[in-house]
Amino acid sequence: MFNFDRKSLSFRIFTSMLVLVLIAFALISGITYYQYREQVKDYNIDRLERKENAIKKDIDRTLKTTTFQMRTDKVRFIFRNEVYDIARIHGENITIYDLEGKPLISSTEELFDSPTQEAIPKRILDTLASTIEKRYVERIDTEIPQQNSYSYINDPKFKRLAILQIQYEDTDSFINKEMQEILIRIGIVALIVFITAIFLAFILARYITLRLKDIEEKIKVTQLDRRNKKVDTKSLPTELLTLVSAYNSMIDELEESAAQLAQNEREAAWREMAKQVAHEIKNPLTPMRLTVQSFERRFDPEDPEINKKIREYSNTLIQQIDTMSSIASAFSNFADMPAQQSETLNVPKVIKLALDIFRERNIAFAKADQEILAKFDRTQLIRVVTNLVKNAIQATKNTEDPTIFVDVQTIGSDVQITVSDNGIGITEENKSKIFEPKFTTKTSGMGLGLAMVKNIMETYNGNITFTSQEGKGTVFTVTFPKGK
Repeated sequence: MFNFDRKSLSFRIFTSMLVLVLIAFALISGITYYQYREQVKDYNIDRLERKENAIKKDIDRTLKTTTFQMRTDKVRFIFRNEVYDIARIHGENITIYDLEGKPLISSTEELFDSPTQEAIPKRILDTLASTIEKRYVERIDTEIPQQNSYSYINDPKFKRLAILQIQYEDTDSFINKEMQEILIRIGIVALIVFITAIFLAFILARYITLRLKDIEEKIKVTQLDRRNKKVDTKSLPTELLTLVSAYNSMIDELEESAAQLAQNEREAAWREMAKQVAHEIKNPLTPMRLTVQSFERRFDPEDPEINKKIREYSNTLIQQIDTMSSIASAFSNFADMPAQQSETLNVPKVIKLALDIFRERNIAFAKADQEILAKFDRTQLIRVVTNLVKNAIQATKNTEDPTIFVDVQTIGSDVQITVSDNGIGITEENKSKIFEPKFTTKTSGMGLGLAMVKNIMETYNGNITFTSQEGKGTVFTVTFPKGK
């Protein structure tokens, strides 16, 4: 269904102007047609009356000069020749009847030889006798429509001698011909006016909407993060000046808001960076603390392998210290934390190294002796495993028989690491938020761990997914390409 309200402003202006022009022209044409028709009708009535009066003057003149006796039976002889001259001069057929309506003489030569010639009907005679004007006009619907005018012929003493019939071309037929001609002229004018109206309406609609188009284009390219151009208010119509001024004011306010927003974003970025730095530093501190506590608890000076264990503990602490150092360096250089340096790693060996710092008996990893080579940043991979295992430990804290299983395997050209637990699981409500920064279900922590893991995996063209059943456990899976 056509919806006028949904059309463009220029289309509505164009259409409205055309409709207005057409309605105005239709009204003017209708009034002109009616007025002209009435004028033509009045003119033809006056013309016929003048012609009839002129014919009757010639008849009266003939009666005054005739030598025949003024009687009805002598009318045929009085107008024997004059009837043709009068008909020829005035261009109308003339027939003269006696007072009883019987034909006497006519300008039509074959009149009395025609078997169809009839007398004047009695109703016409009665009407003619009763009218005050003593004149009667009758319209005849024949092949060629005509009108017959009946009136009395009087002698110089106003005595009735005969009845005069004048045959005219039908006035309505004449008027219709005139109206057909004027309708043709009006149609031609209407076509010219319509074409002109289309052109002018199009030009005017374009002119009115030109500035609106300019404003539309400016609004389309308006962006918060750059300086936007204002619309020139010179030579604008008063109606558009208010709209353009409001737009320009909005641009000024938008620039102020953009500046304030940029400042707020910078402050928020610094706050977020500070939180992330704190989180990243806390990650290696926790395993360092656990390593020191484990070393203190299990230290035996008489253990024959004490030196080997001290070296392992030292290597672990040094690696975590190196991680914190890289974090600090990255922060000071406004770079990613920590810097990514891909190297060829034996993935199971790095995972075992990351798991050793926990020393949790419920953590199972069966593929420590397997060799799977891949290009990855050692520190980043340790961070990934550490975060996932820490989350598993937190999830199984209140589980009666906690179990955490870590697995690594090759799937085509990818490496897949899974960390599964039988902890509390993740609720349906939290599944969509699990990788959002700052989201956490723990009483402590900043909720950046899984978001960080996701960012790391995306950096290495990998991904992280999970499956979880509330009350039964969770399985996190990270997959990344081995690289060349």
